[in-house]
Amino acid sequence: MTARHYYEVRGWLLASPYLLYTLVFFAVPLVWALQLAGMDWNLIAPQRTWVGFGNLVEALHSPRIWAAFVNTYKFLVLFLPLVLALSVGIALLVNGLPRGGHWFTVLFFLPYLSSGVATSLVIQGLIAVNAPLNRWLVSAFGFSPPWLESPGWATVVIVVLIAWKFSGYYALVYLAALRSLPRELWEAAALDVPSAWQRFWRVTWPNLYPATFTVTVLATGLMFSVFTEPYVLTQGGPQLATHTWQLEIYYQAFANFRAGYASAVALLNAVATFAGVAVVRWLMNRWGRAHGFEP
Repeated sequence: MTARHYYEVRGWLLASPYLLYTLVFFAVPLVWALQLAGMDWNLIAPQRTWVGFGNLVEALHSPRIWAAFVNTYKFLVLFLPLVLALSVGIALLVNGLPRGGHWFTVLFFLPYLSSGVATSLVIQGLIAVNAPLNRWLVSAFGFSPPWLESPGWATVVIVVLIAWKFSGYYALVYLAALRSLPRELWEAAALDVPSAWQRFWRVTWPNLYPATFTVTVLATGLMFSVFTEPYVLTQGGPQLATHTWQLEIYYQAFANFRAGYASAVALLNAVATFAGVAVVRWLMNRWGRAHGFEP
């Protein structure tokens, strides 16, 4: 065996676990989903009816699908600036702590590890009609927001909950970027720009572009897979204001037992996700090159 052949075999052996994982959990389900999208099947009956593109055509004319599509971008517009501000703020706070402050990073990361169902139920209790928060709002301002009964307020509650859950996780990306910047940069900035606010906008924030690129792409993909929070809090309502792709797939597959139609919706969700992420990547790349940065 030559040295080149040896290294090729060793490379394939090292990559084999990932290749096997991709085959079992991605390639096979993808082929099965493509086949299932052309069927009318209830997951139980032995007979399966081939309907071709019927499920896709029906999905494209469904108001529930269009509501999920619009809600994804509505969530993204609210979620992205909020989670960027929170994650950058947490990273700056942790980065400025003295030795031993890394334990605070763990505290900010805990929401990401917590159960989405548990945190949603806690929020549901906190904003209940008879909860102390609403009683205080009524006594202080004479008004209590219809948190989950109003389309606007329900959207805000879900977006804030997801932002709180993921801000600690994204803060790790920003924290790594902050600690990779050279110390000389901070020393020069402290001499040239006395204002801390101006140092942030003129020195810190531009140098965090690679981290912002990563977080923006991750956040965009996340908005196409929202499920737990609207399922627990609103079930997609009111008036489909919080309906998402994942909710529609779940309801069609396991409530209406339309596995073929749910598979067609999942394929549309995949196409919308890839297209959405590609557009965001293109916009971020264009903005970065215009300002002298490469992702």
